[in-house]
Amino acid sequence: MKNFSKVTVGSDARTELHDKLGLTGAEVSVNNLPAGASVPFVHSHKQNEEIYVILAGKGKAVIDGETTELSAGDWVRIAPQGKRQFFAADDSPITYACIQVKANSLEAYTAEDAEICQ
Repeated sequence: MKNFSKVTVGSDARTELHDKLGLTGAEVSVNNLPAGASVPFVHSHKQNEEIYVILAGKGKAVIDGETTELSAGDWVRIAPQGKRQFFAADDSPITYACIQVKANSLEAYTAEDAEICQ
């Protein structure tokens, strides 16, 4: 069994990577909204926080009724209970990735979780 997986993501409206990459500790999706479009629902989570990275374009997120403008390079973390909805700008599409992980589950990271292999 290989120790890695690779997939190429196209321009579909939404691509979920848990099955495509065999993810076991996170869900990752890549999302494309055309100019003027939005995610058609408001949602929150029971256990999982979400980390969003804006890859291209611009738009906004409405989180718990508060609007935050978004553009390429922005990162946003939303607690599970946060009610959220994403919108592309009227004059620009938006592409973003969403990383979903169980809140408060990170026990070790970066150098603490790394081993130098010879």
